[in-house]
Amino acid sequence: MLQQRTLKSLTRAVGVGVHSGQRVELTLRPAAPDTGIVFRRTDLAVPVDIPMTATSVTDTRMATTVSSGSAKVSTVEHLMSACAGLGIDNLVVEITAEEVPILDGSAAAFVYLLQTAGIELQNAPRRFIRVLQPVEVREGEGAAAKWARLEPYHGYKLSFDIIFDHPAVDSTGQHVEFDLGSGSYTRDIARARTFGFTRDAEMLRANGLGLGGGMDNAILMDDYKVLNAGGLRYDDEFVKHKVLDAMGDMYMLGKPLLASYSAMKSGHALNNKLIRALMLNTASWEIVTFDDASKAPAGFAQLARPW
Repeated sequence: MLQQRTLKSLTRAVGVGVHSGQRVELTLRPAAPDTGIVFRRTDLAVPVDIPMTATSVTDTRMATTVSSGSAKVSTVEHLMSACAGLGIDNLVVEITAEEVPILDGSAAAFVYLLQTAGIELQNAPRRFIRVLQPVEVREGEGAAAKWARLEPYHGYKLSFDIIFDHPAVDSTGQHVEFDLGSGSYTRDIARARTFGFTRDAEMLRANGLGLGGGMDNAILMDDYKVLNAGGLRYDDEFVKHKVLDAMGDMYMLGKPLLASYSAMKSGHALNNKLIRALMLNTASWEIVTFDDASKAPAGFAQLARPW
């Protein structure tokens, strides 16, 4: 049986929210089979649990935000991506503020935390959402068109294209394909950082965003070049970060996907629109398990390799 996974022990981190600039403490706790991934606001007078589902997403401006009633948690996508990349099914994320700490701007620190805590197999089958029919969402026309699509595939792979009219981005790879069965999430995707432009910083701060951002947790660019002294971690780091985000956004389904995801200029909003469309079209998917782990697609039966 291909088994569900949680952590062997709890682990903690402290950081700041990239948009709020607020100090936040994060505690990752093991959870029972079929719990899913749940964020728990422990700073509230009565702690509130927010299960990760497609419909728990209530805001996609600049980040993925989830809510339950008046309680919310923003910028969940990097931690969710790490959980997807490592195959974590059940986890309670205790958080003391309304934004997940940005740490270094990628998923690498979350991967480190999860792997340091250890991954434990549980006596329950992993349940997958297997896509049976193509599902697509589109916005805009012509050069402004953007889209995201899920298609049947025995495994999980992602293909992403970006188009930026910016010298620093245009000089890098703007298309990437990643297959969980043949690639390594920790090596190939997890270290890709979020990015932004100095020309947007003043506007963001005027709107109460980007207050915790800087060159220690993002790639920053002026009108011509990357400003970070260390340059890029990957030759195609910009588009790889979009794949990292997409993996986190897709994992809001609450279960791992068996599908091929492809996108052009998609973002958090369109990604969430895609998984909502998938869930509504019940003929386009089914839940499957693997009694024989050897029959599962490559990349799912083995635990992710450590750093």
